[in-house]
Amino acid sequence: MGVQWIRDRGLTLLLMAMFVLFLVGQMLSGRAEYNAEQQLHGQPTVSMRGYLATGHPWEALFENWESEFLQMAVFVLLTTFLIQKGSPESRRPGVRELVDTDPREFADDPDAPWAVRRGGWILRLYEHSLGLAFILLFVISWIGHALGGFAEYAEDQAAHHQPPPGLTDYLTSARFWFESFQNWQSEFLAIASMVWLAVYLRQRWSPESKPVHAPHSETGR
Repeated sequence: MGVQWIRDRGLTLLLMAMFVLFLVGQMLSGRAEYNAEQQLHGQPTVSMRGYLATGHPWEALFENWESEFLQMAVFVLLTTFLIQKGSPESRRPGVRELVDTDPREFADDPDAPWAVRRGGWILRLYEHSLGLAFILLFVISWIGHALGGFAEYAEDQAAHHQPPPGLTDYLTSARFWFESFQNWQSEFLAIASMVWLAVYLRQRWSPESKPVHAPHSETGR
């Protein structure tokens, strides 16, 4: 693994390093917050291992992952047919884009991905694989949110001397949907801001921006 290998993957490596750093920070601060609540209610504090056995860290973790993957899935799918004139994140209106090219025309290209050369149902799946991957990640995160949140919800109910709830009680509760909607709305606001602000504002050297000299009406990249 040389310098060139790292340089070629620098964006992903740095983002993943930041993910790990902030994940560790979340777990440490989450345990501190959880133990503060425990002391407030006259309960014993827990070790990190004990904390990870509760629903508290997993509800928060998957609740956020869920909203992120939902945002990306919806954005990938909506940009296949919806347009925002002037945005680099949009298709150009009335223009056949490079992404519209039928991959079957490249079945004999030795550099094409294996799925393109294989064709058939594998290619049909592969040509929608990005959106499907984000949908799958959303579903997995939603399940993680449901299970982690339910564990925390059941613990709260027990602390307040309430009867043990069922999973459906949590999934139909205002608490579960409040946890979901508070993240979903922020994700769509953020991505709508990116689409719209990029019409008028620029970031030199970023592929997410149009060239600084480009007119506001120029759409796509």
